[in-house]
Amino acid sequence: MARHSRLISLGLLTFLAAVVLFFPARVAYQWFVPPDLQLSGIRGSIWHGSASEASARGIYLRELQWRIQPLSLLTAKLAYSVQSRFASGFLEADIATSISGAVNVSDLSASLPLTELQSVLGLPGLRGNLSVQFSRLRVVDGLPIAADGNVSIAQLAVPFIYRDAMGDFKAEFFTEESAEDATIVASFEDGDALFDLAGSLQLSSDRSYRLLGQLAVTENTPATLQQYFSAGLGAADARGQHEFRLEGIL
Repeated sequence: MARHSRLISLGLLTFLAAVVLFFPARVAYQWFVPPDLQLSGIRGSIWHGSASEASARGIYLRELQWRIQPLSLLTAKLAYSVQSRFASGFLEADIATSISGAVNVSDLSASLPLTELQSVLGLPGLRGNLSVQFSRLRVVDGLPIAADGNVSIAQLAVPFIYRDAMGDFKAEFFTEESAEDATIVASFEDGDALFDLAGSLQLSSDRSYRLLGQLAVTENTPATLQQYFSAGLGAADARGQHEFRLEGIL
């Protein structure tokens, strides 16, 4: 009797594995994928498949490919290795979702022109080249609660501030964790820019944030930028620095 039960269990597991292995990605997309994610040219299965085009909230991808990580199923998670291209750039990451709805991203690497994000950020004319490298990114209820990695922007141009490129900028993120709380901390600075910039950002799990920074004009800062900083940040101090501070709740 026990042997018979084991054979039945093995048969059921084999059947379920076959369903996952060969379940058509096109059918899964129609049944399970939220409407804000649009896919076309879907091929393969939910185990290993691809889509010729994808869009989500104004971000457009090409040649999206995915492959499931089988061992993740043993931990009640669904994890995929994902690769894709932008019109000019790429994205690679391991993405896992859990029953609680948390999204965990690891080994994230991406490079793309900021023009791809104009509509998402609501900044027409935004230009520059964005590079992202994160070993870990965890999102719960739409809020990042852990982030370890770095972001760099080359030749950033924001037309409503200044019509030409203002230079290069970079930020480094890490997570401070305790038994009760987790806080994302970032430091940012200019690389080779028309002005000096340095500051920090803190984002707590209670959705509170604090942004502190200092900006100073240099001999390379155009007069139009100096006027913009004075109008928006007030007069500079004795060292020629403009200090800024933003705090609130997301």
